[in-house]
Amino acid sequence: MSKIAITGLTGFVGTNLKKYLSSYEIEPLSVRYVPNQKIEINADTIIHLAGKAHDLKKVSKPNDYYEANCELTKQLFDAFLRSDATVFIFMSTVKAVADKVDGILTEEAVSNPKTHYGIAKQQAEEYILGKKLPEEKRVYILRPCMIHGPENKGNLNLLYQLVSKGLPWPLAAFQNQRSFLSIENLCFLIKNLIENKTISTGIYNCADDEVLSTNEVVQIISMVLNRKNRSIAVPKSIIRGVAKIGDIVRFPLNSETVQKLTENYEVSNKKIKTALKIERLPHTAQYGLERTIKSFIDK
Repeated sequence: MSKIAITGLTGFVGTNLKKYLSSYEIEPLSVRYVPNQKIEINADTIIHLAGKAHDLKKVSKPNDYYEANCELTKQLFDAFLRSDATVFIFMSTVKAVADKVDGILTEEAVSNPKTHYGIAKQQAEEYILGKKLPEEKRVYILRPCMIHGPENKGNLNLLYQLVSKGLPWPLAAFQNQRSFLSIENLCFLIKNLIENKTISTGIYNCADDEVLSTNEVVQIISMVLNRKNRSIAVPKSIIRGVAKIGDIVRFPLNSETVQKLTENYEVSNKKIKTALKIERLPHTAQYGLERTIKSFIDK
């Protein structure tokens, strides 16, 4: 039986992936950055999930991102090249390319990350792609967009709290389109990349097939909670004015929050579906979001 070593196995993606790959022998690979260390690998496949995520409280030091997301990845990839392992999967992010998207984000887009998180991931990608790869080895750099699934509230928590408390959604005047990624679809893609030896080494975006507006997400949450959708289309000029005040007095509705909730961020998954020769992923974006929201109830 093929052995898979996974870093970050106890995280949200790792725990779900372990269940999904239950037919394989899964081995946790506990790693942290230490200068000049040499990591030993005894597995057929390495899935590198561990890293430092966005710091929402903004208390992290920039160097933390480069050590955890770039330098450690370099050490692990060097270990892969020395080992007998044949598959290396690196969990990068769409933020390694762009924080804002005009149109649809594809793998051909020129990387221009703006955060230390995104820059560190992008530097790790460059290191991996810059190394000569033996013929028998395959490497996949995955760029997921916002991942959701049962128990993982993440960025959906604010919207969930709003609807569950019966409060109105005031930003209905903003029309946007953004991509999501259900954990089930991500696990499906990873399993297929491991098993399909014909898939070329490279970078692959990961996203659900459909895009949703924030207004549609609010509607889905309302439906799952059996609540009336209390969306209000407050004029954009008023919202922006309130947001500017929020920047000064630490009001929940500030410019950054409005930007995150109303921005467009559409990600193409065409490349990976073409490589796998499939027309659709197993689950729709709405199905995945419904499962996620149901898991929040009574928690």
